[in-house]
Amino acid sequence: MKEKLAKYINKELVKKGASDVVVNVGEVDAKQVKFVNNEIVKTGVEFIDHLDVFANFKNKLVSTSLRDFSQAAADKLIKEILAFSKNIQKKDDYYGVAKGDFKYKNVKDLYDKKYDNIDMVDLTMKAINASLVNGKRSSGILESNKFKNYLLTSNNVEKEQEGTHFYLSLRSFYDKDSSGHKNVAGRMLKDFNVEYAGLKAGEIAKDSRKPKKGNPGKFDVILDPLASAPLLDNIGNSASIFSVESGTSFFMDKLNQKVANNNFTLYDDATYANGLNSSDFDGEGSPSQKTTVIKNGVLKSYLHNASTAKKYKTKSTGNAGLVSPDPSNIVLDNGSKSVESLIKDVKDGLYITNVWYTRFTNYATGDFSTIPRDGIFVIKNGEINGAVNNIRISENMLNILNNIKDRANDLQQIRSWEAEIPVIAPSILVKDMNITRPVL
Repeated sequence: MKEKLAKYINKELVKKGASDVVVNVGEVDAKQVKFVNNEIVKTGVEFIDHLDVFANFKNKLVSTSLRDFSQAAADKLIKEILAFSKNIQKKDDYYGVAKGDFKYKNVKDLYDKKYDNIDMVDLTMKAINASLVNGKRSSGILESNKFKNYLLTSNNVEKEQEGTHFYLSLRSFYDKDSSGHKNVAGRMLKDFNVEYAGLKAGEIAKDSRKPKKGNPGKFDVILDPLASAPLLDNIGNSASIFSVESGTSFFMDKLNQKVANNNFTLYDDATYANGLNSSDFDGEGSPSQKTTVIKNGVLKSYLHNASTAKKYKTKSTGNAGLVSPDPSNIVLDNGSKSVESLIKDVKDGLYITNVWYTRFTNYATGDFSTIPRDGIFVIKNGEINGAVNNIRISENMLNILNNIKDRANDLQQIRSWEAEIPVIAPSILVKDMNITRPVL
């Protein structure tokens, strides 16, 4: 029914003069479990259907959604789109959406056929019980969803994709001053290890007992994947040509220039197996791809959709976003050393397991601050020597990129409220990071 409605809307808008039409139909079956102090406090199931429409009338762009899937609602929506298009300004630098027919690769591990048989309560209790091996209480959320997307465009694209998502965020507490946090996320249950998250969060909570007030200064810092994800997330945003054009990218005017340490290579990869944002195609039907954003420290590419690619005389990177190109999965390859080996390489430093409130004072230059939370450990002569709190990272993204010294081999996929773009990365060692104290 919804696919039939999508075809009707597409056909009618083209008939009324639209040169580009993109209709995306989504059906989502979502489940959620919330737990507080080791007890499940809420379970829920939600079904979400949507039909999104993008249309171009002589470079007047309209984007809207439909929640009522009746014929009458579709006719009303078409009339509203036509009326609205007459009263908006043209976007002179718009150059159209992707034109099919395309050949697509099948990205692996996007849909788990076992989804309908999962026991959300059992998974939650496994995570809680694992956290109690070392911690004393835990709170968090477990989410899963099954979805189907149907994409239809006026430019010869018709494509469908099914997928599943799994996500756990667990924070463990040992006492009022010590806590640990771990997330796990993915598309397949076989890779979704909730017990690992619970166990590690509990370990961090127990090990961070009796923290002392941290000292300001320059330190070599190991960032756990949960702590580095918000920084790498912002690299993805800054790589979008939309951010460059809007003046909110620290990569402005730096294409083909050195922006990071020589050992640093980073990708945007919508073809990553088990990647949360992986797909066979992007928002306008272009085949998804792996794009090298930074290679051996040099900025090699911005992220483009079909329109911005034509504007800059380059090729689409498969990152539509119809209005603005969006990152998919930010990927930093695994290193060769264990986290323990990285710790042994540090004489005077910190091991930070999580951050929050990452805020930029200047997006264009990359100046930001973020607050470490949960386990923050002092490293002295290659060994952990107690925990600290009450510190802030006050830094610059380009400085950090140039000061990444090494990577561990603990590759993890992270999604969090501090990193909405999925990040697949290991722990990293950053030299000479500027540590301050929060201003009260």
